[in-house]
Amino acid sequence: MEEDTDYRIRFSSLCFFNDHIGFHGTIKSSPSDFIVIEIDEQGQLVNKTINEPIFKISEIQPEPNNFPKKTKLDLQNLSFEDGRNQEVNTLVKYTDGDQNHPSGSEKEDTISDGTSKCEEKADVLSSFLDEKTHELLNNFACDIKEKWLSERELIGLPLEFSIGRILDKNQRASLHSAIRQKFPFLITVGKNSEIVVKPNLEYKELCHLVSEEEAFNFFKYLDAKKENSKFTFKPDANKDHRKAVHHFVNKKFGNLVETKSFSEMNCSTGNPNVVITVRFREKAHRRGKRPLPECQEGNVIYTAFTLRKENLEMFEAIGFLAIKLGVIPSDFSYAGLKDKKAITYQAMVVRKVTPERLKNIEKEIEKKRMNVFNIRSVDDSLRLGQLKGNHFDIVIRNLKKQINDSANLRERIIEAIENVKKKGFVNYYGPQRFGKGRKVHTDQIGLALLKNEMMKAIKLFLTPEDLDDPVNRAKKYFLQTEDAKGTLSLMPEFKVRERALLEALHRFGMTEEGCIQAWFSLPHSMRIFYVHAYTSKIWNEAVSYRLATYGARVVEGDLVCLDEDIDDENFPNSKVHLVTEEEGSANMYAIHQVVLPILGYNIQYPKNKVGQWYHDILSRDGLQTCRFKVPTLKLNVPGCYRQILKHPRNLSYQLMEDYDIDVRMKGSHIDETALSLLISFDLDASCYATVCLKEIMKHDVLN
Repeated sequence: MEEDTDYRIRFSSLCFFNDHIGFHGTIKSSPSDFIVIEIDEQGQLVNKTINEPIFKISEIQPEPNNFPKKTKLDLQNLSFEDGRNQEVNTLVKYTDGDQNHPSGSEKEDTISDGTSKCEEKADVLSSFLDEKTHELLNNFACDIKEKWLSERELIGLPLEFSIGRILDKNQRASLHSAIRQKFPFLITVGKNSEIVVKPNLEYKELCHLVSEEEAFNFFKYLDAKKENSKFTFKPDANKDHRKAVHHFVNKKFGNLVETKSFSEMNCSTGNPNVVITVRFREKAHRRGKRPLPECQEGNVIYTAFTLRKENLEMFEAIGFLAIKLGVIPSDFSYAGLKDKKAITYQAMVVRKVTPERLKNIEKEIEKKRMNVFNIRSVDDSLRLGQLKGNHFDIVIRNLKKQINDSANLRERIIEAIENVKKKGFVNYYGPQRFGKGRKVHTDQIGLALLKNEMMKAIKLFLTPEDLDDPVNRAKKYFLQTEDAKGTLSLMPEFKVRERALLEALHRFGMTEEGCIQAWFSLPHSMRIFYVHAYTSKIWNEAVSYRLATYGARVVEGDLVCLDEDIDDENFPNSKVHLVTEEEGSANMYAIHQVVLPILGYNIQYPKNKVGQWYHDILSRDGLQTCRFKVPTLKLNVPGCYRQILKHPRNLSYQLMEDYDIDVRMKGSHIDETALSLLISFDLDASCYATVCLKEIMKHDVLN
């Protein structure tokens, strides 16, 4: 097996986007120099005690000229939220859980009643838009609707309507939702903080299959995204017609929803009617594909808490908690992975454990540099990506100028930070994604899994490093003997994942089937982690190739995201646009809008040299025919898109002399001119602070 001589080599060659000089420094001198605090979906730091007010400094942007100066939006208490939910509950025919479907006549009564209620309500949009813009929007919507109802083409009508630029991101998000809820036959897209409204052609297409009323309510249902809800079309006795509706919904929205046909008795004729029911896919809300028996009975206990850990790998922390609580690691769910050499705070949920039971082990786990707090009962587990981002408080020590740089160090540091604050950084996946092994990286294991090479993946997982410690001695013994039982006696108790694999191999044998069973001893989130490590590695290589080939220009064949309000990777193909020759020549798009696909079965590739590069890489790795599904391990990789540039938010910094921040330096002499940098910022989910720091410093910050 070839040895990867140094894992840092992979990251020393990644390219930079900014042209400043940079500086040298050291991060993670101690775990307290690198503090990571998860930001939940409501924008709150999870290290704050529940119900404690959270004070957060943010930049105040000037209001746009076309936006009425009204009371600032409080998104937590905005009356629009309650109003929208009431409106959806009456206008859209969906049910929670497995309630019986009302008959068709009941459905019609509900819709007409909801419409009258909607008309009586104050228009939510009036609280966002000035009177003239609101009137023009209504006129645009009416014109589109009238043309469609009269079966005429949209000849002579403007194909889009601009609301104007809205600088505040929260106001833009609320406007997007308000417009789509009121006019489901329209779509909204963001362009450089501008909201543009266009006809929803998918709405018109659905109107050819079902009534306009059903199409209207269906798109309202989609936009509401109410968890565990269902939407039911009117009864339909025509099998071919039902098939066409199934095909349309699954083709256009198959990643989000699923459809099924159900028979329900027609009371007037005594014959069964068949209805198509749509519901959101469980994987969009839950980690498991099927609810456990206890879930079906409503007896599962979920306890949420905030985990603080210091200088501890997350999976090691989970393994220790599982042993103390008498559960298995897969009973824990979390929104994201966190650094080891750091102090980190993150939200977690554990199944089958009461809050009281978790509180009872608080003292015990302190010995492992862990604390749990904000312990409370909740209704469900967490899922990966269920966070807004992370906040970082970082100390960079031993600051020095680059070699042969004669400029002032303070000026260099300020120049570098301000440059990245303004222009952003290349959104690489950080080294944490791939592990720090010198011989084997997690992406190599992921590639083996994608190729269904289960035994090879196991051997890669258990490949030792050139270190003489109990863990690596146990791994070395296994590769020499394939004796799972003997290796178990050598493997330390705290290596939970390794021991789980070995126990399964001891039970099922070192065969292909035994290796499959061994991988099933790890939770789904861990199995998919290795595959994602491979797709992340390819994305890193792709963005380097893209920037080296085309630089900061947006060219024909690039993929751009049209919705600027998207801050994660989970957006559909409908939000991705292929740049045309005319658009590339006219410089219509900016580099920060460019996205690249993360490998999977439901993505499109750029149609330029970068697209060809992807195909060459798949051939290189033996994945020409890969469907990015591993049925034997129940792994599906649909793929997604990732912006090539990101910006740090709420960035602040301070230069201090080392003795000012209580540094105990070795030796009796303290250099009073030695500087340290205290820097704080927020990043979106799946962005890496070490990558941002590397762009700032123009220096390898790995420790």
